[in-house]
Amino acid sequence: MKKTVLLALAATLGALYLPAGSAGEPISDTPDVLKARALVKQLGGALKKELKAALKAKGPAGAIETCHLKAPDIAKAVGDQSGWHVARTSLKVRNLQDAPDKWEQQVLRMFEERKAAGEPLDKMEYSDVVMQDGKRLFRYMKAIPTGKVCLQCHGSDLKTRVSMQLDSLYPFDQATGFKVGDIRGAFSLSRELPR
Repeated sequence: MKKTVLLALAATLGALYLPAGSAGEPISDTPDVLKARALVKQLGGALKKELKAALKAKGPAGAIETCHLKAPDIAKAVGDQSGWHVARTSLKVRNLQDAPDKWEQQVLRMFEERKAAGEPLDKMEYSDVVMQDGKRLFRYMKAIPTGKVCLQCHGSDLKTRVSMQLDSLYPFDQATGFKVGDIRGAFSLSRELPR
């Protein structure tokens, strides 16, 4: 009986300290969350513009090259302008340099659970304040849904030229086999906070 009461109390206290955005509850509109959302919109908009132009001009294989050359620079520029670390990651990365750290892996898995529970991907986000390498960080992630256009380079039925381009630029590519509505990955942002 005493053990049951202690377990119930521990579960209740644990629930009180769940970080914002866990279990699908909305996260607060703090200044850091609002800034992170704005940076995601900026990064996502710039990437979409480049990829859309490349798809139109060069087709999917050309868009892969554009993404390979320009996406890192776009993320770096947004990060340099804002003072934030700005990136994209996934449980199935195309570029090994984008592999998720332990915290990002946990959030991505939580996103998959939230998707399975029926939460819409366009609203799926998560934030937390964590200690990492002796620094206090605000961290934020926003899910990236897989759309129909994404399947040209991330789907199961890739054209030969696309597969060859992927093999050439990303020899360790894992980012295929997605379907519309899958979580393609997430934007991942952080900034150092004062102690």
